[in-house]
Amino acid sequence: MNPETAAHMYDRDLPRNEANFAPLSPLSFIERTAEVYPDRLAIVHGSLRQTWSQTYARCRRLASALQRAGIGKNDTVAVMLPNTPPMVEAHFGVPMAGAVLNSLNTRLDPQAVAFMLDHGEARVVITDPEFAPTMAQAIALRQRTEPLLVIDVEDALFTGPVQRIGSTTYEDFIAGGDPAFDWNLPGDEWDAIALNYTSGTTGNPKGVVYHHRGAAVNAISNILEWDMPKHAVYLWTLPMFHCNGWCFPWTVAARAGVNVCLRRVEAQAIFDAMREHGVTHYCGAPIVHGLLVNAPATLKQGVPAGIKAMVAGAAPPASMIEGMEQMGFDLTHVYGLTEVYGPATVCAKHESWDGLDIGERARLNARQGVRYHLERDVRVLDPQTLQPVPQDGETMGEIMFKGNIAMKGYLKNPKATAEAFAGGWFHSGDLAVQYPDGYFKIKDRSKDIIISGGENISSIEVEDVLYRHPDVLAAAVVARPDPKWGETPCAFVELKAGAQTTPEDIVRHCRQHLAGFKVPRAVVFGELPKTSTGKIQKFELRKLAGSAAAIDV
Repeated sequence: MNPETAAHMYDRDLPRNEANFAPLSPLSFIERTAEVYPDRLAIVHGSLRQTWSQTYARCRRLASALQRAGIGKNDTVAVMLPNTPPMVEAHFGVPMAGAVLNSLNTRLDPQAVAFMLDHGEARVVITDPEFAPTMAQAIALRQRTEPLLVIDVEDALFTGPVQRIGSTTYEDFIAGGDPAFDWNLPGDEWDAIALNYTSGTTGNPKGVVYHHRGAAVNAISNILEWDMPKHAVYLWTLPMFHCNGWCFPWTVAARAGVNVCLRRVEAQAIFDAMREHGVTHYCGAPIVHGLLVNAPATLKQGVPAGIKAMVAGAAPPASMIEGMEQMGFDLTHVYGLTEVYGPATVCAKHESWDGLDIGERARLNARQGVRYHLERDVRVLDPQTLQPVPQDGETMGEIMFKGNIAMKGYLKNPKATAEAFAGGWFHSGDLAVQYPDGYFKIKDRSKDIIISGGENISSIEVEDVLYRHPDVLAAAVVARPDPKWGETPCAFVELKAGAQTTPEDIVRHCRQHLAGFKVPRAVVFGELPKTSTGKIQKFELRKLAGSAAAIDV
C-alpha cells in the first residue's frame, strides 16, 4: 500500500500536537480567571476577602509545597474539611501537583475514615480542628505503615477546643511553596483528579475515581443548565466533600464567581449570608431547602429575590416548590450519583409549565428529567436486555448513563467496575419510567421496591403522597415483613414543629390518593436518620420496620 494513501486526507499530515490539542481539565479555569479577573472577589469567609489572583497563588503554593514534600502524580491527598477556603484551594492545588484529591465525609466515624485512608493509600491528610479528634483516632487505626504527612488547618471561625495532630499547620506548609509554581495540565485528560467514597450501607464503601475530563465537562454543564452568569455569588450549603461539591468549586472558578464559605448549615447563617453577600446561587439536598422554607418568617426578611436553588435527591414536593416560590427562589431539580460526578440530569423547565397549577407543576418538576448538556446519553433500559423501555410513563426499567460524565471506575475493585459498566452503560440501580416527552421519573431503588401480595409498590410514590400532607416535614417508606402479604409499606414520618397529626390521620390522607394495597400499614413518628448530605438512611429504618405496630387500614 502506498504510504501516502494509507491515511485519509483529513488525517494525513495533520498531527495532534501541543498547538492544536490540550487535555480538558478544570485546572485551566482558575488560571484563566486569575489572568482575566485578578482583582475580583473569589472567597468570602468571616472577615476574609480573597481575590482570584490571591487564590490562584495560594493554590500554586499548595501544589509546590506538596511536590517539595515528595507528592507527585497519582499520590492521594486526603482532606477532612468543612466548606472553608482550604477546601476550595485543595480542589486546585492538589491536582496541580499531579496528585488525587480524596475529600472525606466529615460525618464518618474513625473506623470508616481509617479504611479510606488505607484503601486510598493516602500520603497526606489536611484536617480542620473540628475533626481532629476523629482523624487522630482514624490515623491510629490505620493498617498501612507508610509515613503520613498530617497538616492542621487553623480557622478563626472555629470556636471549639483545638487539638493539634499534625507536624505543621496549613499556612506554614503553603508558605514553603512557590506562588509562581509552574504546574502543568495532566498528560492525559483521563488521569485521575479525585477519589470519592460511596456511603455504602453494607460492607466497605467503594472508591469512585474521577478523571480531569469528566470534572471539566460536568463543571461546564452546571453553567449551561443554570445559565450561570459571570461573577455569580455561590453559597456553600452543599458539602464540598460530596461529589466534590457537584463539581461547583470548578464551576465557580470558570465563571469568576464568589465562593461564600459556610462552616455550618443553619437557617440563620444561610439567610444572613444571602443578605450580606448578595447570594445568587446555592445547592443542597431536600432537607436544606426544607430548612429554609420552614424557617420563621422573621429570618427571611430582606433576602434577595431571584436566588437560584438546585435540589437533588428526593423529588421536590409541591409544598417545597410553593415555599421556594413564596421566598422568590427559582428551584431546579437535578439527579445523579457519586459515580456520575453528582448531577448528570436536569428537569429542564418549559415556559408552558408556568401557567399550570402548583400540583401539576410539582408533578412535572418531580421528574429527574433529561441528560446534562455534555453527557452522551441517559436512558431507561430493561436491565436484562439493555433495550429501551416504552416511553409510556408506566413500564419500569433501570436508569443508565453513557458518556463523559461517568467515573473511571471503582478503585481496586475490577469486579464491581465491570458490573457497573456491563453492556457499555453505567447501571445506576435506580428504577424509573420514561414519558413520551423523554423525561424520566424514578420509581425506586431496585432494593427499595416493596412487593406486597405479588404487587410492586414504589416507596417513592407513597412518599410523594406523604409529603402532600401539610404537617409532614420528612418521610420515608420501607418494607415491613407481613405474614399474609409478604411485605407491606411502613411509613416513617418526621412532623413539623407543633403538629398534632396522628398516625390514623396519615393513613386517611394516603387512602385519598393511593390504591388500598399501597397505603402504609404502619406509621412511625420521629426524627429520621440522615447522612451528612441529608439523605434519609433507609437501611436504618428497615431495621426498625419489623417492630413497628400495624394500623388497621
